[in-house]
Amino acid sequence: MPLNLPDKLPAIELLKEENIFVIDNSRATQQDIRPLRIVILNLMPLKITTETDLVRLLSNTPLQVEISFMKIKSHTSKNTPVEHMQTFYTDFEKMRGEKYDGMIITGAPVEQLDFEEVTYWDEIMEIFDWARTHVTSTLYICWAAQAGLYHHYGVPKYALDKKMFGIFEHRPLDPLHAIFRGFDDMFYVPHSRHTEVRKEDILKIPELTLLSESEDAGVHLVVARGGREFFVTGHSEYSPLTLDTEYRRDVDKGLPIEVPRNYYVDNDPDKGVMVRWRAHANLLFSNWLNYFVYQETPYNINDIE
Repeated sequence: MPLNLPDKLPAIELLKEENIFVIDNSRATQQDIRPLRIVILNLMPLKITTETDLVRLLSNTPLQVEISFMKIKSHTSKNTPVEHMQTFYTDFEKMRGEKYDGMIITGAPVEQLDFEEVTYWDEIMEIFDWARTHVTSTLYICWAAQAGLYHHYGVPKYALDKKMFGIFEHRPLDPLHAIFRGFDDMFYVPHSRHTEVRKEDILKIPELTLLSESEDAGVHLVVARGGREFFVTGHSEYSPLTLDTEYRRDVDKGLPIEVPRNYYVDNDPDKGVMVRWRAHANLLFSNWLNYFVYQETPYNINDIE
């Protein structure tokens, strides 16, 4: 089933080149279907890249999905054209009266700051609280996962001695959980972060359930409120070349960066990337959409509580 995206969103043409079926608003209005309403709060600096990565995964489902993009008023993106933000993004203040079947909140390049030092922290906390009463299920990714765990449950984050950077092996702790339908006993996830949350802190909180972890990368997936909140510390949405771009950027800047682990063929950047996380990334997003959004959301979206 196609995705219903804002007219002329750059991701449309990019994904059509990959043979992914997407339609714009003009065509979608001709179909008598109640699509799932998904709102994405995109805090990543390269917004068009992140939009494309997320839309690619959300398209791999038989459900029709209508996507909107939210932005925070207290921060201006420096890496995305103003025209793009004005055309495709809406301030939270203008969306607070709406309800959504699902929400995705992305990572942000502020993880080395204390949460309270982030200039838009007050607005982020307000959005986190709003999501609990206006969204059926919310997916928090990377920094947003750490921020959500801290705000809602008091889970601290810790600085790492060096960047967690590469593709890491993970295992489900509850293989029968619906989010893992179709998963193998081991699966791979990209990570790119300087901070972490720790297992012992998660296990202290009865409202939280640790669903998957990595021997090297630690906590991966945490669920709360019966699936109304998922906290994911990795970046399953990353395209094949995202870590390569980050690595070469840091090398060019002379920053202390190691080759991303388990990423290049023979760990040699000149030999290209070995993609090993894409299938489980599609499963993760498809299972979330199906079992925790579509199966749980009321037909009348205003009945979300």
